[in-house]
Order: sequence, then C-alpha cells, then structure tokens
Amino acid sequence: MREVTSTGPSVEEAVESALAQLNITREEAEIEIQDEGKKGLLGLFGKRPAIVLVKKIINPFDEVKKYLISVSEMMGIQIEIEVKVDGRNAEFQLSGEKIALLIGKRGQTLNSLQHLAGLVANRYSDQFLTVILDAENYRERRKQTLANLAERLAEKAVRTNRKVSLEPMPSYERKVIHSALVRSRKVETFSEGKEPNRYIVIAPKR
Repeated sequence: MREVTSTGPSVEEAVESALAQLNITREEAEIEIQDEGKKGLLGLFGKRPAIVLVKKIINPFDEVKKYLISVSEMMGIQIEIEVKVDGRNAEFQLSGEKIALLIGKRGQTLNSLQHLAGLVANRYSDQFLTVILDAENYRERRKQTLANLAERLAEKAVRTNRKVSLEPMPSYERKVIHSALVRSRKVETFSEGKEPNRYIVIAPKR
C-alpha cells in the first residue's frame, strides 16, 4: 500500500489514522488535505469529517538497497552496502565475505545485478536514474584490466594489419576501451552489434 484516504473528526486525527494504516512516520509521508471538515453547530448539526490523502514517499535508491539485500540473502550472502548519491546517479559499494559470488566471472553477475537494480530504481521514479554497483573496488580493477587489454589488442591489430573484435561488453566498459585508444595514431575503435551483444572493434588506421 502506497497511499490511503482517511477521515477523522479533525485533519490531525485523519492524518494519524492514515499514517498508522501505512505504518510510516510523518517524515515519510506526503499529505494532501482534501477536506478540512466542519465541527457543526453545537458539535452536531452540519458536522463533516476531515478527509486527507496520505502517500508514502518512496526513495528509489532505498528500494534498490532493499532489493540488493534481498537477492544477496537468497544467494546465501550477507552484504553491507554504502550508497553515494549524486543527483540522479547512485553508486552502491557492496562488501562481504562471499562477495566474489556477486561479482561472478568477469563481473557478469555484478553487471546483471546492476541492470536489474537500475530497473528497480526507475520503477519508482519519473526521471531516469543511473545505478552503478561496485564490489570490493572491482570496477577500478576491471577498468585497469580493460585498459591493458586495449593496448595489447591495438598492438596486435597494427602487427597483423587486421581488425580485432572484442567480446560483448556493457556500454561503460566499451567506453573504457574507446578512451584508452582515443589518442592513438595507429588504430581506431568503433562498436558493432546490438545490445546486449554490442562489442568493440579495433582497426588499423589506413
């Protein structure tokens, strides 16, 4: 339940009733007074109850945190989450003893979980939100690995004078490859294919 219409002898009592039904505090609520009500003559004649609409304020990133904890528990993993919010962007740092299970091979599990977390966030928002998941600083380590890979494959492309295609990657990982070689005078990079199988091609410059 995200909202409830409640009545009461006064606005305050109607609000308190609605908060109790939603099981939230006043700080978590958006309150709309639809009718302030009327006490009536001598407290009897013309009496009208107050009517309020109380909505639960949903923080998309809080919902993402709940989702991540729920999924982790189903996998038998206890995690701690640190959230850094910058406007419409949020980075979730995950940590725990079995965190490698959440990262998966080449970050595939983490990437899939990040995709789902983004869907959860945007389900509760009218504006597009970006969610980044990281675990034990995996993203930074992966970034360095990709940069090194880009250099090696660029050398291969130049040495063989042939294009080199990489495996499909998420857009932010492809961006790392592009950035690593953007100033190269010997090769150029471009993406081919469709999501989620879009990949980078490194080609010798003619």
